[in-house]
Amino acid sequence: MTQQESTSALSRPLLAAVGLAVLLAIGVAGLGLVLGTGNQSEDVPGRTGPLALVSIDAPSAGSPECASLVEKLPVGLPSGKDMLSRREIATPAPPATVAWGDAKHDPVVLRCGLPRPTELSATSQLRVISDVQWLELPGSDSSTWVIVDRGVYVALTVPADAGTGPLQDISTTVRDLLPKQPVKTTA
Repeated sequence: MTQQESTSALSRPLLAAVGLAVLLAIGVAGLGLVLGTGNQSEDVPGRTGPLALVSIDAPSAGSPECASLVEKLPVGLPSGKDMLSRREIATPAPPATVAWGDAKHDPVVLRCGLPRPTELSATSQLRVISDVQWLELPGSDSSTWVIVDRGVYVALTVPADAGTGPLQDISTTVRDLLPKQPVKTTA
């Protein structure tokens, strides 16, 4: 065997290996283009499927006001540039409770028929949105806002990154549906 034949014989497996590596790289790149880049947000456990919520004291949850409000609530709520759809609540669902959210956002949760918040006093700072008075109960990653000037107390828990859209939409619905009443600052 000549030196040229020997070099040629060694080059064939090397060329085949390089060719296979190139084909593999092209295949992986093509697969990445077809399936996506992986930079998309992944579903976070607890953010898809029925939302599990604990029951809390809600003595007026069965009231006609709460039934009417739950029936008239919007199917979607604005959250920044996104629209949050209604979430199914896992069984047993707390009465007069509605939630909105998706795989990218923590849920917005409304509960109707709660007792008067103990934080409500004559000196409480209230925020008026669309002629509805709210008491803010701040938390670390969310705030709970309680409507204090209607026949029932309604709480809306809003994640810190949700913006003001949920409060505005719920305020409009409440304003148009439930009659305004004086704020009761004592039990």
